[in-house]
Amino acid sequence: MKKYDITPRREAGQNFLIDKNILNKIVKFADVKPTDNVLEVGPGLGVLTEHLLESAKKVVAVELDRTLHYILKREFKRHPKLDLVNGDILNIRSEELREKFAGEDYSLIANIPYNITSVLIRQFLSSDYKPKRLVILVQKEVAQRIVAKPGEMSLLALGTQFYADCKILFHVSRNSFMPAPAVDSAVIELTVKKKFPTEDEVNFFRITKIAFSSKRKQIQNNLSNGLHITKDEAKDKLEEAGIGISSRAQELSIDDWVRLSDLLKDK
Repeated sequence: MKKYDITPRREAGQNFLIDKNILNKIVKFADVKPTDNVLEVGPGLGVLTEHLLESAKKVVAVELDRTLHYILKREFKRHPKLDLVNGDILNIRSEELREKFAGEDYSLIANIPYNITSVLIRQFLSSDYKPKRLVILVQKEVAQRIVAKPGEMSLLALGTQFYADCKILFHVSRNSFMPAPAVDSAVIELTVKKKFPTEDEVNFFRITKIAFSSKRKQIQNNLSNGLHITKDEAKDKLEEAGIGISSRAQELSIDDWVRLSDLLKDK
């Protein structure tokens, strides 16, 4: 930062990791092999990029900030394993990534900006060219929501756990960053499943979105309103799925949603 006279931009979610111990832990848990392709989002000043390049077969690093992209180009001097992209990761098409990795498996490893966490996870897990694994540093509260159990489920938890096995690897203090964010963080691992809970993803997420439309209401009421069916019809489907009629959306498991969405596919 001193060398290039730059200041992190808070509005762009730039919180640079400055704790070497945390960096080393991320590298250890990422466990990148010489045959691995890696997608890094928001490489910033390249502290993680440098470690990834030591082990990976190829690293595609996507940086939105033009100044940081320029710095990365200067620092890595056309490294043979590194493909630097100046652009918005949310606008990167799966076809472009598939071309860069020659259609091979890849992992997403990154300290991603907090303001795009949910959108980015949803984008990559629902893509037709999914990473096999994500190891990402996110806001601690978001990490806890992602690994939630029935009773505290949310659309974020459902949307993530539908596609991946999720776990928190370790927590990270806000003091590990410059500037220090207002919250602590956590590194999570999302391992994409070989087989998803149901083949009808569209219907599964249609029903869950309707059921979560008003968290304070019972599922029976949300389904009745959202699907334009009577409360008795909604009650019958819930009972057929083995779900209590007074249940609320956050209380159900993925298996519950699979049974219920299958019964409501024609509604």
